[in-house]
Amino acid sequence: MAKAAAPKKVKLFTGIIYKEPALSKIIKKNLRAKFGDIDFESRALDFSYTKYYEKEMGAGLKRIFFSFKKLIPPDKIAKIKQITNGLESKFSKAGRRGINLDPGYINDAKLVLATTKDYSHRLYLKNGIYAEVTLSFSNGSFKPYPWAYPDYQTKDYISIFNQIRGIFMEQRDA
Repeated sequence: MAKAAAPKKVKLFTGIIYKEPALSKIIKKNLRAKFGDIDFESRALDFSYTKYYEKEMGAGLKRIFFSFKKLIPPDKIAKIKQITNGLESKFSKAGRRGINLDPGYINDAKLVLATTKDYSHRLYLKNGIYAEVTLSFSNGSFKPYPWAYPDYQTKDYISIFNQIRGIFMEQRDA
């Protein structure tokens, strides 16, 4: 019988959907204060894959991704999602979010997103937080599962996540 062992540490990242560039810079400072040094920052990408956030945040949305130098135990993602939800609330006005934060982690084999929404392919973690394996890594690149959000299936996003995984692999092997 196999014995249970502590999980290997993983690479924390977060995606930020925003409209106001100044607010994204403030959020970057807040994320750094909460999770440590940032070792990757993507370019700002147009977020036009859904209109889900437009009613709340307006049109012309952008998304950027950050990853953090310090590796984390994977079970910390539930607490991290609670922290990012708190930041969303902190920067809301009149019940409308100015940002959307999507934390997740990457390891050698997969990309996992944390969410508050349950669905058939998501597993409950704790405190109202679920996890979804969104991408798997094989043959040199991440590949989306059928349930992956449309933006997570794009070449731009896959390239970003492959870069973050590369940073992780160097850290892991150091």
